[in-house]
Amino acid sequence: MDGLIEAISATGNPSVVGLDPTPALLPSQFLGNEAYQVGDGQTESADSAARLAKAYLRFNEAVMQGIQGIVPAVKPQIAMYEALGAAGIQAYIATCSLAQSMGFYVLGDIKRGDIGSTAAAYAGHLSGIEGVSESSPWHEDGITVNPYLGSDGILPFVDAAKKRDKDVFVLVRTSNPSSDEIQELALTDGRKVYECVADLVNSWGDDSIGAHGYSRVGAVVGATHPKAGQALRRRMPHTFFLIPGFGAQGGSADDVAAMFDAHGSGAVVNSSRGIIGSWRKNPEYDTTLTAEDAFTLVSGSSREAALSMKEALRHALSAQGKDRT
Repeated sequence: MDGLIEAISATGNPSVVGLDPTPALLPSQFLGNEAYQVGDGQTESADSAARLAKAYLRFNEAVMQGIQGIVPAVKPQIAMYEALGAAGIQAYIATCSLAQSMGFYVLGDIKRGDIGSTAAAYAGHLSGIEGVSESSPWHEDGITVNPYLGSDGILPFVDAAKKRDKDVFVLVRTSNPSSDEIQELALTDGRKVYECVADLVNSWGDDSIGAHGYSRVGAVVGATHPKAGQALRRRMPHTFFLIPGFGAQGGSADDVAAMFDAHGSGAVVNSSRGIIGSWRKNPEYDTTLTAEDAFTLVSGSSREAALSMKEALRHALSAQGKDRT
């Protein structure tokens, strides 16, 4: 986790921007004259999917140009790209590659998890394929994983992360409304399910503590569960948190500040729609703008939204006596 921590220190900003494009989040200038549906409908053809994938990549480039030097990390959500098939996967890889070339830490939000050899194959996101490629073709510095299958579904990812000096973030207490259905269930020993997962995360990462005191096995802890997040911070003193749910999902700067350690470290906070969709609140946008002007407006809006988030986090951490040192 040292690379992410150092990137955060360089920018003074513990935030990550989720690159989760959808047709509704793109200005019309990026889409041309076509209407697209993803999720509740199919794109009209492979050609349409290819054009939308190119639009996603161009949009991501605009966002990243705006936040470069302000935000240390980006988090592309692979589902948005997989929905477009092969062209979407190419756009995902190209986004990750471009992000790395621009100096961002790249966290692939892939949420994989499976048994044995299948988990090892998925772990190729970090390590590549032995005997075929010495490095991963995905251009990710870390990934998210799902622990539901237990240790044999996680350890292949941890082993790959150790081999390539990368990171893994395990879902522990997620921000979605129905997470309580499983994560809050009580076990016979008195722990909740998410607390059991937290203890497993501690054990999975206890032999990979970096120079800054944090393991390369992190935890996903939603901003929408601030009390649980505070308790997990105490329970997991050497685990770095990825905190989704800020902004659009209801988590506040004060909520997330409580999940940082006493020195204002130990966590990175994600915002997706709040940053990449910020152009929609810009009064200078209208459909008559040229494509170049729309690109510039998306970049500028993303920059201003990222700076606003940075300031909100700084103020909240300072108010709780957690100024970064």
